[in-house]
Amino acid sequence: MKKIDIACIVDDDPIFVYGAKRMMQLANFCNGFLIFNNGKEALRKLKSIIDSGEDLPDLILLDLNMPIMDGWQFLDNFTQIEVDKKIIIYIVSSSIDPVDIERSKKYGMVSNFVVKPISTDKVKEIMQEIAENNFL
Repeated sequence: MKKIDIACIVDDDPIFVYGAKRMMQLANFCNGFLIFNNGKEALRKLKSIIDSGEDLPDLILLDLNMPIMDGWQFLDNFTQIEVDKKIIIYIVSSSIDPVDIERSKKYGMVSNFVVKPISTDKVKEIMQEIAENNFL
């Protein structure tokens, strides 16, 4: 299976961020990480990366409930930016609300909705989905 170059985690929970990074490292999922604590920080930095021509992440794991700018606000803004590269977005949330799951399907960039916590098996499932759907 093809390894992702850069994975981006947008989440305000340091325990989740640590665990997700660890699970991805154990699964040999990616070469590096970008970590942001809220949608506004992620949006600002990703725009900067686009403007400078640096490498964008291949995958974004996006939490919904964050301070300053939540995941929905991030998606509303990020989908308005013209990007030459396909970026895979997985919403990773503690929400089990069917309304959130249905709402996520309205965003073409969102590949799937994952309920926290994330495990090594779930990371491997994501790798499999990416490979099967030729996302990279």
